[in-house]
Amino acid sequence: MAKQQPIELFMPPNILKAKMGGGIGGLDMAAVKRAEQAIETLKTEFTDWIAADVTKLSACRDAYAATPGKETCGDLYRASHDLRGQALTFEFPLVARVAAILCKLLDSEKVNPPLALIDAHVNAIRVIVKQNIKDKADKTAAVLIKELDVRVDEVLAKPA
Repeated sequence: MAKQQPIELFMPPNILKAKMGGGIGGLDMAAVKRAEQAIETLKTEFTDWIAADVTKLSACRDAYAATPGKETCGDLYRASHDLRGQALTFEFPLVARVAAILCKLLDSEKVNPPLALIDAHVNAIRVIVKQNIKDKADKTAAVLIKELDVRVDEVLAKPA
């Protein structure tokens, strides 16, 4: 029978714990409070920032309408994707949902997205921002979003 080598266990050091300041209480609550205050201060600028994003989305839509193609469609996708990601931060959850549906439409390679359906999404986003609709429970917006989602699913379900 061959002689077995002894087993040695190696436990790597937990350097994350040291970087976080040890055990419980390592989080600087004063720093967290300052960060929350900074966010509250920036909220006044959220309306300007989302308006700039909507303007960019509209410009990308116009470029796609003038010259439909992969490049302009890609630009439109990136603008809607940016809105999808930032709208929640800007406290516009409905804009995030409409932008997500638009991304779903633009992301499909098997379909040439119809301009009328793109326009419906862009116009819905414009109205939501202009009317400052932030309530997820807004019934009119909910019906509109559901209809947009159904129309996109219909377009994507058609054979290429």
